[in-house]
Amino acid sequence: MRTYDVAPLFRSSVGFDRLPDLLSQAERSEATAAWPPYNIEKVAEDEYRITMAVAGFTSDEIELTQHDTALLVSGQKGQESERQYPHRGIAARTFRQTFDLAEHVKVTGASLENGLLTVDLKREVPEALKPRRIAIGGRQAAIGQDNAPAQVEHRAKAA
Repeated sequence: MRTYDVAPLFRSSVGFDRLPDLLSQAERSEATAAWPPYNIEKVAEDEYRITMAVAGFTSDEIELTQHDTALLVSGQKGQESERQYPHRGIAARTFRQTFDLAEHVKVTGASLENGLLTVDLKREVPEALKPRRIAIGGRQAAIGQDNAPAQVEHRAKAA
């Protein structure tokens, strides 16, 4: 079975319009998307790290681009000298890997060390979009009056 019925997911969810697109995109992914090999690690609650094995590439030959919710990592080897290789086990082919990021995930840093490209990511949800508690008021609150309970004055009887 190669089709998915996502209709039940939409019965109790709002705003997940990209979900069917992500499922169909994952279905179409090519086997070549596995090169270069990579890990995705959850470092903390809202922090992630992508580590890619890019042996033989320099930082000048790798390009990182984030556009909206997509992170593109591409690499292209520069001109090689006239070397002869009886056996070439270290791949030097061009690569292009795209990662779909959740909303508000930003790249916070990248480094290349010992043939491993490390890309640090962090989810930074704006304060206006964070969950907030909403007070439930009566008719007065709906009209726009103060939510404080009314105080009744108490006067002592004159003796």
